[in-house]
Amino acid sequence: MEQHIYASGVAQRLRSQWDRNEGLGQNHNAVKFLSQDYESLKAQSVQSRRLFEDSYFPCSASSLGFNELGPRSSKTAGVRWMRPPEICKRPEFIVDGATRTDICQGALGDCWLLAAIASLTLNDNLLHRVVPHGQSFGSGYSGIFHFQFWQFGEWVEVVIDDRLPVKDGKLLFVHSAEGTEFWSALLEKAYAKLNGCYEALSGGSTSEGFEDFTGGVTEMYELRKAPSDLFSIISRAIERGSLLGCSIDITNTRDMEAVTFKKLVKGHAYSVTGVDEVVYRGNLTKLVRIRNPWGEVEWTGAWSDNSREWDNVDRSVRGRLQNRSEDGEFWMSFSDFLREFSRLELCNLTADALQNSQMKKWSSSLYQGEWRRGSTAGGCRNYPATFWLNPQFKLVLQHPDSPGQSDCSFLVGLMQKDRRKKRREGKDMETIGFAVYEVPREFVGSSGVHLKRDFFLTHASSARSELFINLREVSSRLRLPAGEYIIVPSTFEPNKEADFVLRVFSEKPADSEELDDDVEAKLPTETPLDESQIDAAFKNLFRQLAGPDMEISNAELQTILNRIISKHKDLKTDGFTKEACRSMISLMDTDGSGKLGLTEFHVLWEKIKRYLTIFRQFDLDKSGTMSSYEMRMALESAGFKLTNQLFQLIILRYTEADMTVDFDNFVTCLVRLETMFKTFQTMDTNKKGFMSLNFTQWITLTMFA
Repeated sequence: MEQHIYASGVAQRLRSQWDRNEGLGQNHNAVKFLSQDYESLKAQSVQSRRLFEDSYFPCSASSLGFNELGPRSSKTAGVRWMRPPEICKRPEFIVDGATRTDICQGALGDCWLLAAIASLTLNDNLLHRVVPHGQSFGSGYSGIFHFQFWQFGEWVEVVIDDRLPVKDGKLLFVHSAEGTEFWSALLEKAYAKLNGCYEALSGGSTSEGFEDFTGGVTEMYELRKAPSDLFSIISRAIERGSLLGCSIDITNTRDMEAVTFKKLVKGHAYSVTGVDEVVYRGNLTKLVRIRNPWGEVEWTGAWSDNSREWDNVDRSVRGRLQNRSEDGEFWMSFSDFLREFSRLELCNLTADALQNSQMKKWSSSLYQGEWRRGSTAGGCRNYPATFWLNPQFKLVLQHPDSPGQSDCSFLVGLMQKDRRKKRREGKDMETIGFAVYEVPREFVGSSGVHLKRDFFLTHASSARSELFINLREVSSRLRLPAGEYIIVPSTFEPNKEADFVLRVFSEKPADSEELDDDVEAKLPTETPLDESQIDAAFKNLFRQLAGPDMEISNAELQTILNRIISKHKDLKTDGFTKEACRSMISLMDTDGSGKLGLTEFHVLWEKIKRYLTIFRQFDLDKSGTMSSYEMRMALESAGFKLTNQLFQLIILRYTEADMTVDFDNFVTCLVRLETMFKTFQTMDTNKKGFMSLNFTQWITLTMFA
């Protein structure tokens, strides 16, 4: 059963990759989350005259949370799930367009998300990519809504019903200031479903919401080290519809959501919604407009809603800018903004080069990858024995930023996937980062190369992420001379498992690709000996082992190998299985008898002796087993070069619970690899690197290879 699941999982991954190569996951062809199709589900509801009920995100405690919003929490006591028509008389999806005042925070610590949603309302094109047109509580209402989010390189469509958690007659989570408008509450529910539950949304960085609403790439600016042209960067970013958020760092847990004497909230995410310059007392003053997702608690300092500064500004400017309502939105001077806030997060929608006022598109690449215990989770440079096992990506920088210069600007974003969903299991973000190395001269122009341990032992990195940090994404803007480089993304410690997306954006066109070994087998030539050439002692041994029929069956081979291996006390093994012996006979049985004759057994015997020599050579710590990185070197010594993905599959299939490979599994793995290579070579008669099979041929091959 386990083998079946394992094989079908590999097939599913291949199928999924083919679909994505055909365009699935692009905004116009989003992946259907949990395979739910909005149009067909809505049609079913209309036909049955029953409002849609989503069984995948039920109205139960599990959809709310697992700890602070868990079943026994006081926050969730007395919660009822109600549809908008049950909450108010005339519910609306969107009233007079989506505005920033539609987003007021409830009992969930997701201000980071709401700040991102507030920014989204400033750009209709972006908003309606996430919140598709044509949804309402009017004609055709059937209790079903849908939203689209960018998730790790692809767009995903999420379907929900409109039953929302209500406590004491009010929406428990996000709500609109008007009270009759529900698009923001339904959007929050769809995002909660995508991440497993509402509580999974608690705490985060605004950039995470920005990226999931746009597919853009985020840069962070520490405001105490702000670049001199930051106001102009912000201004151009807002003109282009980029999304911006800001926050004030907390220095201890008591600071969390503490309100300063001028009414700014520490540890709280705000969105930056506008900038302007006004003439004040004869001088141009730079202003920044900021919104608090709470919908109240506003800055009371200079340029706040009722401050005296507005009295000294031209009346028409004051009429255009000043806003006296307690809606959570306020102006402040740019100098106060730099002084009061700690960090600015800026999401470049098209990754435009913000240092340059000309509209320029970045060249971009995206790669999916994974760190797997024992195979590709090598940890950072501090772990030289395993660091080289991490996935490697090549970047070719060809065009300097400007004539006469050698440097090329680029931005690397490393994002770990699906970590919010794993919170329920007690898992959170891994600590991640990356290093960049110059390609050694002998490998310039090559792609079928996965650099090994010795390279990293003798070469320093050319650049690296500023930090290894437990955020969803680590990104750094870098500049290096034109040339070829290798990016090595990793977790800080080895054997930490996670899936990731690596994105590379460059100012000028640049080529990039995943670096990996070409799959190949360089096997020693085997010349079967004539019976007369085989040593007499070996013939005697064979007669004793084979019995009267002078052929060795599967059961006899198992007995022989296990008897011999038990004499090698330095090898750890739990014995050869019948399946392993069957693989060996399949490889060596040239006459199709299902048994091994003298010459066939002799070739197998020599093969196993060679494998034993390799095993001992690469069992570096003399443990009697192979670690994963010893295994990769041993496979190469045996003549096999494999991709990261194939190596991951081998580690999954042939390791023990402690991620080691014992001798019998080592032999079985090599025999299996050799069988598959030789089978393909036999069937690829034109030597073109592919073959065509019908179903009967396919199942015959896979069942007996």
